[in-house]
Amino acid sequence: MIDFTFHNPAKIFFGRTALSHLGDEARRYGDKALLVYGGGSVKRSGLFDQVMDILSAQGIGVWELGGIVPNPRLGTVREGIATCRREGIGLVLALGGGSTIDTAKAIVNGVPYAGDVWDFFAGIATPKESLPLGVILTIPAAGSEMSYSCVITNEAGMLKRGYNSVTHVPTFSILNPEWSFSLPPYQTACGIVDILSHMMERYFTHVEHVELTDRLITAGILTVLNNAPVVMARPDDYDARAELMWAGALAHNTLLNTGRVGDWGSHKLEHELSASFDIAHGAGLAIVMPAWMRHAAARHPKKLAQFAVEILGVPADFGEETAVALEGVSRLEAFFRSLGMPTRLSDVGLENADFAALTRRALPTEQSTVGEYIKLGRQDFIDIYTLAR
Repeated sequence: MIDFTFHNPAKIFFGRTALSHLGDEARRYGDKALLVYGGGSVKRSGLFDQVMDILSAQGIGVWELGGIVPNPRLGTVREGIATCRREGIGLVLALGGGSTIDTAKAIVNGVPYAGDVWDFFAGIATPKESLPLGVILTIPAAGSEMSYSCVITNEAGMLKRGYNSVTHVPTFSILNPEWSFSLPPYQTACGIVDILSHMMERYFTHVEHVELTDRLITAGILTVLNNAPVVMARPDDYDARAELMWAGALAHNTLLNTGRVGDWGSHKLEHELSASFDIAHGAGLAIVMPAWMRHAAARHPKKLAQFAVEILGVPADFGEETAVALEGVSRLEAFFRSLGMPTRLSDVGLENADFAALTRRALPTEQSTVGEYIKLGRQDFIDIYTLAR
């Protein structure tokens, strides 16, 4: 186990009564808030009106930034920053899922920064301070409600980039599983894959003697695998939705990072797909993760075989280590298909995509690499995209 620092300051209110805490929490940060949200679903559900009524009762003026899209855009972030500066906003409140929360995260870091907010994503600056950020979560998926990660797409070149900073870990997050009842099945399935991927990226490591975090990750993955079929069959099953919502938060709050180094190559592979073709992040991960696993099994099958046995029920005596690992990949793909997820680029009409161009965007030089469990260079990227066809 390697040395680590664990710091997650997010305050979580979870359950059916969680929204009752919004007024007191929001009022701590003044009388002006920017409300960031996506499409019309939060209005159709009545949640938007509930939030507005609570804020109004506290005497908090609200400025709206709606219409946040999947793979959220830099232009909207800049608009939010300008509004906060102009109006003297004291709190940014995200109402929605990962795209909405990531937009809000970029805004809270960008407001006090003298330069352009894209500097953080380009790796030429690091945020030092931020506005307070509140979250009302409606989509269990990205884990942004408790994470220090943020991903935004720059329309100039459609560059999808992320960065990590404790400055944008939400100040407080409000989670009520009931708000996910009305999610369409496809969106629910994409969220399930996203949650799984965050745990799997951490599971695949070369660090030895990380038994506790291995077991925590295993428990999280098994919880998702057990409850996913339930919510797909019964969308209003509160208990199953609650398990998924809490698993999503824990999957990405850095607890499962402790003492180990994760991989994240699959996320880099997927980011280029969703940036270029605007497919859902979870759907892209369902395609690239099995392909990455097949590629990795040829080099380092040990951890993949462990995953297959401990999580996917492959018999340890199924065959030699690589065969066990590959059987696990097949079983994972079958699970993704049972959710209605694509598992091949051909499933989404991208089998003839320009893999070389995608690779150059991800790895700008011949020497560039990503990943930890296996280092991926340009040829590896092309090979994995080819496996995913």
